[in-house]
This record gives sequence, C-alpha cells and structure tokens, in this order.
Amino acid sequence: MLETEAKERGLGLSAAIRVLACEAAKEAKRKRIREQTKAVAEYIAGNPEAQEFFEFWGTPRVEL
Repeated sequence: MLETEAKERGLGLSAAIRVLACEAAKEAKRKRIREQTKAVAEYIAGNPEAQEFFEFWGTPRVEL
C-alpha cells in the first residue's frame, strides 16, 4: 500500500512515508485546534462572565 502511494506521488518509499507522516501530523494538529475551539465556545456559551469578557475583548471595534 505504501509503495503504491509512493509511486502515485512520484516519490521514493521513504520520502512518501515522510510526506504521509507530515500530513497526518498536520491533520492531528488541526483536529486538536478544532476540539479546543469547540471547548472554548462551549465554555463561553455557558458562562456569563466569559461572554462579557469575550464581547469586550474578542470583538474588534473601529474607532471613528
């Protein structure tokens, strides 16, 4: 399976494994960020003090 993937990508086996490992690591990082973002959003949704903080500090305002 890895050899087939390497051929499809035009890479040697070890290079293809490195690329696949990097892609997997990036996806794991994205997944972790999505989970943490969801946890923060849930916390803010259930905590009035956090909502107030977010409204004040989390919303960009343009001063005219």
